[in-house]
Amino acid sequence: MILLVVPHAEGRIAKAAYELAAAARNIGRAGPVTALVLGSGVAAVAAQAARIADQVLVADLPELAEFDAELWSSAVAQIAQEGEAHTIFIAASRDGRAYSPRVAVKLDAPLLEDVLSVHDRGGALVAERLSFLNRVTETIEAQGSVAVVSVKPGAFDAAPPASQAAEQYDVDLELPPRRVAITGKEKEDTGRIALSEADVVVAGGRGVGSPEGFTQLIVGLADQLGAAVGATRAVVDAGWRPYSEQVGQTGKTVQPKAYIAVGISGAVQHVSGMGKSGCIVAINKDRDAPIFHVTDYGIVGDVQQIVPALIAELRK
Repeated sequence: MILLVVPHAEGRIAKAAYELAAAARNIGRAGPVTALVLGSGVAAVAAQAARIADQVLVADLPELAEFDAELWSSAVAQIAQEGEAHTIFIAASRDGRAYSPRVAVKLDAPLLEDVLSVHDRGGALVAERLSFLNRVTETIEAQGSVAVVSVKPGAFDAAPPASQAAEQYDVDLELPPRRVAITGKEKEDTGRIALSEADVVVAGGRGVGSPEGFTQLIVGLADQLGAAVGATRAVVDAGWRPYSEQVGQTGKTVQPKAYIAVGISGAVQHVSGMGKSGCIVAINKDRDAPIFHVTDYGIVGDVQQIVPALIAELRK
């Protein structure tokens, strides 16, 4: 059995779930793809998960209402052992990075972490991942009968949902007592689509000039396109934009249909987070900027003139 843990929020499965499904079906290992849904009140999530797997296991328990790395790892390890899963896929999100190593320890299994690709080669699971500030692509191999794999968001094309829903099964779990209590939450409400879910991303770098310039140019263009807003690390470190918008090696990895990079030089750390976008458009006054090496369309010119002109045309 291939087990994938379904990431979800607010009653919807995340885009990463479709990417996990693609990874699971492409590794070249036998066995049904089984989706595991953990949470409380997750009937709607389970129904969506039934379109990406051969079967769905649902642990709908009050104890799982809030994420807890200990509880999640215990639940996944139990299901993997009972179902004799040979490969466990987990999204390498913030939560996934917290509990995937625990799952590997509980199963005494190797962990292939934050991978970009994965396949079976003669019984061994072989994967690629980035290291050394994304300047080096490592090939890593997991030996043994069981392996845990965390998949970098945006690394795989999302698998299309199936036309027919798979069977769902409720499962019982023996969970340890919760030792961590959530005392409160603060949610940033930007009123726009999340980076990881967007089909179009407009991202800005220090080339926009100032926090006001970022708002006027990047946010203004994104509003006209119904796009998500992204930023480089330099912009976030300068305090112009929140970390939740950072794209790159130390931020989010995105793979939208279109990525518009405004005033971004194209450092390898940033490109690693958006290089697989469907269509990349760059606007930069430096014709020798590295960003132009990865773009489909490049505009050489002053962003202070070009972007307002684009916004004006879109408003028409």
